[in-house]
Amino acid sequence: MPDTQTEKIIITQGHYITSAVKKEQYPETGLPEVVFMGRSNVGKSSLINSLTRMKGLARVSSQPGKTQTINFYELGAKLAGEEQRRSFYLVDLPGYGYARTGREKRKIWSKFIEEYLLTSRNLVFVCQLLDIRHEPMASDIERFQWLVQHGLPVLVIATKADKLGKTARQKQVAAIRRALGVADLPVLPYSSLKGDGRTELLEVIAESLQEAGEA
Repeated sequence: MPDTQTEKIIITQGHYITSAVKKEQYPETGLPEVVFMGRSNVGKSSLINSLTRMKGLARVSSQPGKTQTINFYELGAKLAGEEQRRSFYLVDLPGYGYARTGREKRKIWSKFIEEYLLTSRNLVFVCQLLDIRHEPMASDIERFQWLVQHGLPVLVIATKADKLGKTARQKQVAAIRRALGVADLPVLPYSSLKGDGRTELLEVIAESLQEAGEA
């Protein structure tokens, strides 16, 4: 476990704020927002709980497609070198690509998710989660390209990294880059079970919060 004295950011608290399906339901505090998106059952809730070290913050379901709203979690954080604590939101988007979800419902979900991503004034960056054991599917590639086309900062996180050895991880990261068409794309392997990648992701969040504060 890293020495907390050298960590760039320490999460001090976290709690669920609200769920939304339309703009009028978004929180109006103006806090920075770090967004998590990915296919159903890719491990978003597990990653959020691992990142915050709060086991029950995000509800983990064994049933794909369970999350059907945009969920906002408010976190408190202490950044290295700063006296005052900061607050920001982790935003958990509904999973995409679940086959048993009806086409019309998928359209509705897609509409309110895209509305949020395009209209939020507080979005700092998007974490797109992919299962490291598999190459990106068409829906993953479409979502990634959509984010890039709309100028949204995106960090690709390869979840369930503990399922593979080091060599296999490297091979799959290369496959993800090829599938997404960006040879030098930053891809962060993450294990919610072992905490691999947690420090690196927290550092990205810390740097983004500092930049947002200076803007």
